[in-house]
Amino acid sequence: MTGQGVVWGRQNLRELPKFRDGTTYLHLEHTRLEQDGRGVRAYHPDGMVTLPAASLSVLLLGPGCSVSHEAVKALSDTGCSLLWVGEGGVRLYASGIGETRSAARLQQQARLWANPDSRLRVVRQMYTMRFPQGLPEGLTLAQIRGHEGARVRDAYARYSQAHGVKWEQRQYKQNDWNRATPINKALSAGNACVYGLAHAAILATGYSPALGFVHTGKMLSFVYDVADLYKIEVVLPIAFREAATPGDDLERRVRTGLRDHMTGLRLLERMAADLHHLLGGDQNDPEPTAPGDLWDPEGDVQGGINHA
Repeated sequence: MTGQGVVWGRQNLRELPKFRDGTTYLHLEHTRLEQDGRGVRAYHPDGMVTLPAASLSVLLLGPGCSVSHEAVKALSDTGCSLLWVGEGGVRLYASGIGETRSAARLQQQARLWANPDSRLRVVRQMYTMRFPQGLPEGLTLAQIRGHEGARVRDAYARYSQAHGVKWEQRQYKQNDWNRATPINKALSAGNACVYGLAHAAILATGYSPALGFVHTGKMLSFVYDVADLYKIEVVLPIAFREAATPGDDLERRVRTGLRDHMTGLRLLERMAADLHHLLGGDQNDPEPTAPGDLWDPEGDVQGGINHA
């Protein structure tokens, strides 16, 4: 394939860095992206910068962004998930495909999701993960959710007192953003970043963002499931800190603070490990570019066919 005078060879998928070892994310607005060799250049009114495409895990493209066909291909080839988001990164409109080429983990997720017993087991495990000290044995799902509600209320009260930020309730109205309190704006901006990172982690590790276990019925249900595992630990300290700090650009400050905080927590690595722990997915496709096997209703699996 030829583009801008550069001859592209076939990408060796086994040479790509692991998702858990990558950079967290980059949010851009009013930027033009163009391919440069195997990299991507970002042109902004303030100047030009070369993006670390090979190690970038998720790229959030906000209003005013344009991207060339070759730039999309360069990012896709290195496993960077592209998310098209609204102003401030608050809404997610569309996304690209992750770097995995195998459906084995998605099939495992579907099996766990479709069976009521295994689905309940995953739900219980997702709630239990939020309590490092563990939960009492024999609790019903309703009782576990009661413990979770108390944990969340205590966390909000604790951060409110620590930072001197008045807290009443979580409010977010999509069509009335400007009337939201600073802390609610900070929480919404922070949650959007965690949603984006969770979405990228799900796609990159080969699962479906739609097959949620706690949340259900939305194309991003599993994204909400996964993000909820980390919101209290990841978003609240940054959101309350920035809401208590005078100054403009609150949402930008939250995103910048979260980027550093998530890097320090090694959140990408944790997300990948937690997803495999929850869903038992640790299978590798022996040949990533192969078309896969053929389904046989009598139980015999036939070899894949070359569709080149």
